[in-house]
Amino acid sequence: MPAKILIADDEKPIRDSLKMVLEEEGYLTDTAGDGEEALQKIQSGNYEIIITDIKMPKVDGIQVLDTASKISPESFFIIMTAYASVKTAIDALRHGAYDYLIKPVEFDDVIIRIKHLLEHKKLALENKTLRQRISSDAGFTNLIGKSMPMKKVFEIITQVAPTNSNVLISGKSGTGKELVAKAIHYNSKRKDKIFLPINCGAISENLIESELFGHKKGAFTGAADDKQGLFKVADGGTLFLDEIGELPLNMQVKLLRAIEDREFIPVGGIKPVSTDVRIIAATNQNLFERTKSGEFREDLYYRLNVIEIKLPTLNERKEDIPLLVNHFVEKYSNEMGKKIVGADNETMKVLMSHDWRGGVRELENVIERAIIFCGNDMLTLNDLADYIKGAAVAFGFPDSLKDALKNFEREHILKTIKKFDYDKEEAAKALEIGLSSLYRKMDELDIPTKSQKEEGA
Repeated sequence: MPAKILIADDEKPIRDSLKMVLEEEGYLTDTAGDGEEALQKIQSGNYEIIITDIKMPKVDGIQVLDTASKISPESFFIIMTAYASVKTAIDALRHGAYDYLIKPVEFDDVIIRIKHLLEHKKLALENKTLRQRISSDAGFTNLIGKSMPMKKVFEIITQVAPTNSNVLISGKSGTGKELVAKAIHYNSKRKDKIFLPINCGAISENLIESELFGHKKGAFTGAADDKQGLFKVADGGTLFLDEIGELPLNMQVKLLRAIEDREFIPVGGIKPVSTDVRIIAATNQNLFERTKSGEFREDLYYRLNVIEIKLPTLNERKEDIPLLVNHFVEKYSNEMGKKIVGADNETMKVLMSHDWRGGVRELENVIERAIIFCGNDMLTLNDLADYIKGAAVAFGFPDSLKDALKNFEREHILKTIKKFDYDKEEAAKALEIGLSSLYRKMDELDIPTKSQKEEGA
């Protein structure tokens, strides 16, 4: 659809001439003879570009610009003036104009400027849409859960995201460490800058320094040109160091220095290069234990571990499984063009009972496979891989999904109480609930106390 343009000028010959020229270029145009009429038309119209004279009766061009920017914030403004002073142009730009024209107006110049503005607007809109999509894909949207462990994770992300503090994310494979890192980045002040992930375990030891810090031409065999390192590529953004525990000890020293000094020296270089990156690291290892054995530097561990986020395994938050299943069903149904709305109760019970060693990633793969084979509007047992069905038989969930969740809650609380030898206070702390809540749950779920247990022995 052609762009819609408003021309506001108290000189009729200029209005009419501009209108004719722009309509010949295919634009839709309206005109206004003074500032008051211009504001009335802006109120009821939807203009991509507004061209307004500065000197007009009733309401001048600057007032039009100030008021219209609130009514129509997506419009681009061009100011016209017969007074070719720097002050006039600066005032117009300060009030939000994107460009200004000096009278008498050159029509060819107007056409070129409008084309540039429309191209700029199109690009800005595309970038805004892309940022929104990336933010949606990589922010909280894909972090799904209502369990207490996940609520705690969400709370920490919300608190830490606006800061520049380093974060260490720990958790087993498949717990969503990169999703958490992205959520932190895309909810931070750096969200419009790059999020750059690097797997420290996937790069050979002799290349890792060059990858992180870059190199100068001739620094080593094969270094035909200068190369910018990831620390500089991510300047202003976030560098996500996945599997940080795999980083060689000699590189740990250099990484620590780069984090502390906010600068580094490329391989073969002599001048330090400054950088401003936020570091988010992740590991599936116990880094604290590795510091004791000397496999990981203690000073680097504490530099990275300003804030630690420990991610629960899927087995530790099974009440989130129905939410995750529905999310993945929707995702892969849309991708494959199928109309599948969820999983039936029997299938959900089996998924609830499975020992998810591969975490959320394993669950996602299982659902993706099931969607491929599903010929109905609901996933059934027949759509699941055999190993999932076989492992679930012995668990014995009831038919009702509500009862199945209740069963899991009972088993989890009982297991935790036994772990602490029936010490209710310690169990309540581990479960992250109040002591009175624990007693209420025990009563609701018919969980025996220690004395009851001994009496039944």
